[in-house]
Amino acid sequence: MNAQISPGDLSNVHAYMEGVSNCTKCHDVGNKVTREKCLACHQIIKTSILAKKGYHASAEVTGKECVVCHNEHHGRTFQIIRFDRKNFIHSKTGFELKGEHARQECNACHKAAFIKDPRLKKKASTFMGLNQACLNCHEDFHKGRFSSKCNTCHNFESFKNVRGFDHNLTRFPLLGSHKTVACDQCHKTEMINGKPVQKFRGLAFSNCTACHKDVHDNKFGQNCKQCHNEESFHVVKGIKTFDHDKTNFKLIGVHALLACKLCHKTSLTAPLKHNHCSDCHADYHKGDFAKNGVSPDCDQCHNNESFTTSSYTIEKHNLTKFPLEGAHLATSCVACHQKQGRWTFKNMGGNCIDCHTNIHAGFIKDKYIVNNNCTACHNTTSWKNVTFDHNKTNFKLNGAHAKLLCSDCHFAKNEKGIRIQKFKGLSADCASCHKDNHVGQFEVDGKTDCTRCHGTESWTKTKFDHNTSRFKLEGAHTQVNCNECHKEVTNEKGKYIQYKFKSIECSVCHS
Repeated sequence: MNAQISPGDLSNVHAYMEGVSNCTKCHDVGNKVTREKCLACHQIIKTSILAKKGYHASAEVTGKECVVCHNEHHGRTFQIIRFDRKNFIHSKTGFELKGEHARQECNACHKAAFIKDPRLKKKASTFMGLNQACLNCHEDFHKGRFSSKCNTCHNFESFKNVRGFDHNLTRFPLLGSHKTVACDQCHKTEMINGKPVQKFRGLAFSNCTACHKDVHDNKFGQNCKQCHNEESFHVVKGIKTFDHDKTNFKLIGVHALLACKLCHKTSLTAPLKHNHCSDCHADYHKGDFAKNGVSPDCDQCHNNESFTTSSYTIEKHNLTKFPLEGAHLATSCVACHQKQGRWTFKNMGGNCIDCHTNIHAGFIKDKYIVNNNCTACHNTTSWKNVTFDHNKTNFKLNGAHAKLLCSDCHFAKNEKGIRIQKFKGLSADCASCHKDNHVGQFEVDGKTDCTRCHGTESWTKTKFDHNTSRFKLEGAHTQVNCNECHKEVTNEKGKYIQYKFKSIECSVCHS
């Protein structure tokens, strides 16, 4: 009869549910044990499943009925929780055992001392209730001075191994020999509340003397880095960082970039002459500026920034025998003073011909350019601005002629297209410059004197008096326009206006 009511005794943990009246606590009527019935009692496991944490939330267990792993009715001493501890894959719980953790016995971690939940803490044996945080099981060695995430610095192989910690992310990066120093050489252990605690925060490091003894007894100040570096205390870098300004010769400009041995050829402490540039530098200008055999010092024109630049001003140049005026103000120094591949300043001359070629030589009579003095016509403001008095010649400039550029008359292209100049022997006849539009109608002895009718003010205005011709204008003729009689014709001479006629008979014009 009992066998038909119960298949066997329940295990000790479920013994309190013995009896026919308790069957439905685990079984549905006519069915086996359901997962929902189990989880209705085992709320802690249900909570972890819903949170998708722990072994029961793993892919291996999810979806399975509880009775697949946990059977009952096998007697009071039956172990309802059974698994191979040695071969159990702990990563299925969501916490992979690495390093030293993998070498520990299960009960080293799964014990009441590490369980916070009071419901689980009182259980004689359980694998639940542990937190994955390091400080759940381990004491905070640093007493709250660092992050609770110990694995940011430590690993699972050894707590003393802090390969994860990057000292260069701190305010004191490790450089040079500091990299090989053991941590406890700087981070000493001190007693706090009766326990040894290694000190990591609050260490002084702003100066080397916080850790190192000043072997110089403050003779050179406390800034050790001005001479030493982290590579080796015996490697002195003070030569490069030496403050030369503390001497009587401050290093300025290019001097600050020079290697010490370029000046200190024998010994760094040997005295050097330094009051004048010439103490170190040769006179590049080879005495060009010497007065009474003594050359001025270079700093009168040059500075320490660059020897190629000069502080010699226009005002200083204007105190010489050759003041800079007009276009000369905009002329670079090299254009005059560096013509032969080297700088020249002395005995350069002050006449135009000393620098400029007289392009008019042989074309203009010497009486107009005495001693090749260009300023007789030109000035330094503009070469094209000519002030020559043409009235000194045999051809005075009047009217429109006075408004022309010299080149309009004295420069022209020859038959080869080459621009040539002509001053001497230039004819004063109009025909030498102007084309005879009248094709010789007014020639007298082979020459046309344009001035008989035209002046220099305007070509269109004439002083021709018709009454001095063979045909005086009288009566109605005085009202007739010129072009009514003087029409444009075209013949072997070309196209022109006819002014002269063979006959002045009336029939020539009137039919």
